[in-house]
Amino acid sequence: MKLTNIQRFWVSFILAIPMLIQMLAMPFHWMMPYYNWIALVTTTVIMLVSAAPYWKSAIGAFKKHNANMNTLVAAGTAVAYFYSIFAMAAGRPVYFESAAFVTVFVLLGDAMEEKMHNNASNALGKLMGLQAKEAEVLKGGKFVKVPLDQVQVGDLIRVRPGEKVPVDGIITDGSSTIDESMVTGESIPVAKKVGDAVVGSTINSNGTITFKATKVGSDTMLAQIVDMVKKAQTSHAPIQNLTDKISNIFVPTVLIIAILTFIVWYSFLGATAVQAMLFAVSVVVIACPCALGLATPTALMVGTARSAKMGVLIKNGEVLQEVSDLDTVVFDKTGTITVGKPQVTDVIGDTNQVLQVAASLEESSEHPLATAIMKRAEDDGLTVDKVQEFTAIEGKGVRAEYQGQEAFVGSERLSDEVNISQEMKTQAQKLQNAAKTVVYVGLAGEIIGLIAIQDVAKPSSPEAIAELKARGLKTVMLTGDNEAVAKAIADQVGIDQVIAGVLPNEKAQHIKAIQDTGAKVAFVGDGINDAPALSTADVGIAMGSGTDIAIDSGGIVLVQNDLRGVVRALDISKKTFNRIKLNLFWALIYNTVGIPIAAGLFAAVGFQLSPELAALAMAFSSVSVVTSSLLLNKTKIAGDNLTSVTE
Repeated sequence: MKLTNIQRFWVSFILAIPMLIQMLAMPFHWMMPYYNWIALVTTTVIMLVSAAPYWKSAIGAFKKHNANMNTLVAAGTAVAYFYSIFAMAAGRPVYFESAAFVTVFVLLGDAMEEKMHNNASNALGKLMGLQAKEAEVLKGGKFVKVPLDQVQVGDLIRVRPGEKVPVDGIITDGSSTIDESMVTGESIPVAKKVGDAVVGSTINSNGTITFKATKVGSDTMLAQIVDMVKKAQTSHAPIQNLTDKISNIFVPTVLIIAILTFIVWYSFLGATAVQAMLFAVSVVVIACPCALGLATPTALMVGTARSAKMGVLIKNGEVLQEVSDLDTVVFDKTGTITVGKPQVTDVIGDTNQVLQVAASLEESSEHPLATAIMKRAEDDGLTVDKVQEFTAIEGKGVRAEYQGQEAFVGSERLSDEVNISQEMKTQAQKLQNAAKTVVYVGLAGEIIGLIAIQDVAKPSSPEAIAELKARGLKTVMLTGDNEAVAKAIADQVGIDQVIAGVLPNEKAQHIKAIQDTGAKVAFVGDGINDAPALSTADVGIAMGSGTDIAIDSGGIVLVQNDLRGVVRALDISKKTFNRIKLNLFWALIYNTVGIPIAAGLFAAVGFQLSPELAALAMAFSSVSVVTSSLLLNKTKIAGDNLTSVTE
């Protein structure tokens, strides 16, 4: 049975516990009974079960005249393991723990990477789970339910209130409002009538509609989104790990130095074969990649743990490297920059009277904007009165008898039938110029007030955008909303560029177009329609309040629905990646300086390293790397002092 990286990590970690106990007990001069035999058995199992893939990879690279991190792992563990067997037979100190813990630390990083890939697979499964399972298709003059895979292009399909639209199509009968937030990210349901297009997996809100199927199976918008996520996740070549680049030069050099050390001491300096071998082993042991193996996972663990406390979840080390090169941040609008729910922003006229009349009429309405009006009235503590003779006027609004007088709430087309003052007209135009939806409230044949409704920007958005721009990053809004609304929000929060009217399946294309200009792009979003863009961007940042698909597709997840988390995410990512580079540099320099000493260059003056001291030096290099990583907890991160914003 083939074990996963996560399983291999736990196998190696559990088996290495006795060696860890012995290492901790050494300063107290305590020796575990039969320690050498215990270490031999447990390390052998680790080599056969956990380290075997590294050995296979190293051998494969060697056949191609190449070297990688696995070459380091294989070389270090092989020398430590086989020399320890020799040393055990010769009654010398053993170094099984080096072979064991190199494997443990390297597997820890691989296990984290595997976890990320599992999340990506779960995202695709959740996307497909959004599809309806069956559809009501007209057959023989009657609507009958059939499995979704039996629906064909041209079929007439009926969808009742509250049901999912099974496939893409064009309405042929009826009207309704459709909640398209699942695929467009827009919070306000869209009014649909005969001739309008509907999208599979969206939800029919109130009316019964019949539509003609135009796209089924893999041609539907949802299926295309799934396909784009798959392609986006596989289109990027894996970033070459820094340790692989380093090891390509470092490993052959160390092995050559070790061989030359043996030859020089044995052939020219009169040392015995055992003495020469000990010098060679000291070279390899002090250059053992333990510190290199620790450099990335320890910094990653400390950095991600700290970022999690700040509400930022970083998925993998690859994201950290990409963040360092970013120059552009692209945002979705609805639910990302804005709250994601329409709110009453302005009330013109007697506020209480206007809201009370509107709420009384809207209580019986199914219009999407009614919720915003009802919530504002509730927040203001207003009571809703009973109305008589309620009538919904399609495309205009509602009428009813309110306290013995005729009242209405609706659009400008409904207000044309009554008197409206010039002042009200001027106010309405100002609100419309600000990209707000204006609702007219009439009573007794006159307009008594206006209610403006808009999906407003989050209080934290302007501050976050300003912080990003202060760091030299270009900001872009990418949204399916109309240009007037998008620009109004962009002006409020300080966005540099607006790309509006973008269809769900076009978002990833726009991200790619920006990348083609040479830009390194981060995309921030929260809707299912954002999943392809999150995966296509160099760095995907998913809002935690969004769908699970968006969260799983993002390389960084903001737990709190606060854009200032983007600033935190970029800062902690950059500083964590810089710490990884520092760790790698220190591990290499430390061990490189120790190599000449281990090779016996200063033996003539009585200064040399035995394998035991070489192992101790190697251990100190590991401690220094761990200490460096822990210092990330003390590093200042932007946003440490930011106060919470209540939405």
